[in-house]
Amino acid sequence: MWQGTFWQILSAVLYLMNMVLAVFISTNLILRKQDPVKTLAWVMVVMLLPYFGVICYLLFGQNYRKQKIFSRKGIADYKLRRDASINQLQLIKKNPQLLGSELLPFRKLIYQNLKNSYTLIEDNEQMEFYFTGKEALDAMYHSIEEAAHHIHLQSYIFEEDRTGEYFKDLLIKKATQGVEVKVMVDGVGSFFLKDPIINEMRSAGVEVIIFSPLRLIMPFSKINYRNHRKILIVDGKRAFIGGVNIADRYYYGTAAGEWHDTHIQVKGESVFSLQACFLMDRIFALNRRKLRFKRKYYPPIEINNERLIKGQHLYSQIISSGPDSDWSSIMQCYFSAITAATDHIYIVTPYFTPCETILNAIKIAALADVDVRIMLPEKSDTKIAHWSTMSYIAELLEAGVKIYLFKKGFNHSKVISIDGKMSIVGSANMDVRSFEHNFEVMAVIYNSDCAGIIEGQFMENIKSCREVYQGNWARRSVADKIKESFARLWSPLL
Repeated sequence: MWQGTFWQILSAVLYLMNMVLAVFISTNLILRKQDPVKTLAWVMVVMLLPYFGVICYLLFGQNYRKQKIFSRKGIADYKLRRDASINQLQLIKKNPQLLGSELLPFRKLIYQNLKNSYTLIEDNEQMEFYFTGKEALDAMYHSIEEAAHHIHLQSYIFEEDRTGEYFKDLLIKKATQGVEVKVMVDGVGSFFLKDPIINEMRSAGVEVIIFSPLRLIMPFSKINYRNHRKILIVDGKRAFIGGVNIADRYYYGTAAGEWHDTHIQVKGESVFSLQACFLMDRIFALNRRKLRFKRKYYPPIEINNERLIKGQHLYSQIISSGPDSDWSSIMQCYFSAITAATDHIYIVTPYFTPCETILNAIKIAALADVDVRIMLPEKSDTKIAHWSTMSYIAELLEAGVKIYLFKKGFNHSKVISIDGKMSIVGSANMDVRSFEHNFEVMAVIYNSDCAGIIEGQFMENIKSCREVYQGNWARRSVADKIKESFARLWSPLL
């Protein structure tokens, strides 16, 4: 008898404790006056799912950007970048003609990027584009082979498979040749990278850093914030940026077909910004705030005067964004670029669960008779993200957006092209996670030739797509509509 009473009392106490926590969290959410849709979603989760909802909120629901749990303010490289950006902004404001005819149309976006993410306008010698994982990984591999001074490799995913083995062996080979090799991988994305392969690299002289590794005892505040950047710098003279990770599916594809992605090799001043991004992540991960700027990582760049005389500039800004930044810089850049379009917008993204700001910007552009086209994968590697993505199609079609579902394998590219004049390429998906939670990096390229290459590939990929029409989409199965509706409820939380 007493046992039954005990469990009744315990159940009542646990229920009361959960209600107190749920009411406390819900009150805080409401008082913050944030996105009402996201707020309501979290209130429902913490109220309807006892304890599990509270744990989910503590792990995934809080925005720590304003709380400054990730801060780089004391890092020397950050201070140099901030000061250089402020100086460049002041110089351009005093002499707008310095932008020239190529950059003047993007003046507002350039100012914004200089102020919210301290990203310099930089000129480059060369940009080479890769549109499959195999092409990008081959180019990265060959660049590493040619390294003479240092190799800085950052990847969200580094798997212990054939592709991972190839890169591991090459990195070890270069380290034994006296080349400085530093590798940084994310603690969640590379969770299955085992100790033996890590220790093998470290024993050969390769510095291997696990960014925010998962531990049994770990602050709730940091579990949800992952480093999603993909960067490779070789000798400080060339760099790679894009969406390609180091794993077999990127090189060999999957059962669904070839893995398509967009990656860039850069030679020129933008290498400096990517180098700084990598080094600041490294210093932060090692918790060594006193490390200073090192000139050896920023060798002088030889300028081809003939190219400059002909006006063949490759201007770009490298934007990094994450919980360490004061602003959601990449989201703001997307918004400004989309709203500035006058003729067409081409978007490729594997996951489309945008915030209301970006969603409305896209719909308004389409309603204003801008030709907006979005390419999404017909089949995804993540089911809940796929169904959430599909839930946005109906309203996009209603606004006049053209939707294409890519059928030939999986398209993992993260690309935007505006009016054939500028483009954005990097690691950030068009979703809330990339905008708010992940450490991401993108290249904003102010060059019509580069935009032409991206748009040419977009048109080529359309041949492997199924266009979605409003009438046919409305007749999809009830089961699909139910899946989309439930997934959409979770979209603010993904």
